Amino acid sequence: MTDPVQEITLDPAERVLAIREIENVFAARLRIMDTKQWDRYGSVHTEDVVSETFGAAVTDESARRPAVVGRDALRRAIEGVLDGPVPVTSVHHGHTPEITLTSDTTATGVWAMEDKLWWSNGSTEEHLHGYGHYHETYRRVDGVWLIAYRTLTRLRVDTTPGFFDYRSRSPQE
Repeated sequence: MTDPVQEITLDPAERVLAIREIENVFAARLRIMDTKQWDRYGSVHTEDVVSETFGAAVTDESARRPAVVGRDALRRAIEGVLDGPVPVTSVHHGHTPEITLTSDTTATGVWAMEDKLWWSNGSTEEHLHGYGHYHETYRRVDGVWLIAYRTLTRLRVDTTPGFFDYRSRSPQE
């Protein structure tokens, strides 16, 4: 069963403003994540957000992680990856957004993305450089646009040979 089509009643200026607010929430999420402001990470997501981005750098589909559901669970999951036992420095960029309003309070978006991640493996600096697209949905809640769903499709991932070893390392190593 498909969702009924909802008429968009926003005037042209309101549509432009809505798209700009969505672009801002996307940009804020990347900045909050890269600067590790975990107390603010949930604030750009709906309470029932679904994220299917974890494990997107893994080429073996059987190694991908299941979706993370919920604002608090998502914050804990991303914090565990980037600020867990082995800290990972990250830089995420989103480019060329394609935002489509699907109603006055919902929208979809596709963003070209590039990310870089680094961590220390003893005296070796490991890194990942990824390219792809974020596919998101947005929902306006209490007058604020928030991210409701996200998945990541990768076009290419370049890593140093030991990059994924951090998952099996303890902080004492």
